[in-house]
Amino acid sequence: MKKIGMQMSLLMGATMSLGLSIVGNITGGGQRPVPAIIIGIVISFIASFIISIIIGLIVPMKKVGDSVCAKAKTSSNTFKGKALSALASDAIYTPIITLAMVALARVQASKNDPAALEHMPPFIIMFLSSLVICFIVGWILIFIFQPLYMKMILKKNGIEM
Repeated sequence: MKKIGMQMSLLMGATMSLGLSIVGNITGGGQRPVPAIIIGIVISFIASFIISIIIGLIVPMKKVGDSVCAKAKTSSNTFKGKALSALASDAIYTPIITLAMVALARVQASKNDPAALEHMPPFIIMFLSSLVICFIVGWILIFIFQPLYMKMILKKNGIEM
């Protein structure tokens, strides 16, 4: 089960990191050339992937999802169960990844242009507005990909559903 959990953590970490990095850099505001956006996506992806792997190693997401479903008196195999499990995962991953990406974006912007911070909204405004968007996108990504990856990983490891 640890092997399956690690594989799931890697796949979901990569998916969440890529999705949130793209969304964060595209919706980040400001007029930037395409190469700068691509560099921002790559840097954000690497940083958020490392963070998501750490989260995946620390937090047993399957247990968290099962616990949330048990408290809601539903099975993790139902639509409601999958939605709640995705919400629990999203509530753990997305705020941490978004916080890191917003901080990284501000650091990158100030490196490129020392006066850039003067034209940016306060950190908390940037974080909260990004968090709303990323939370929605993160939930959709988790809701779609978590069951797909689980089926794929179980099949790969010779476990029948």
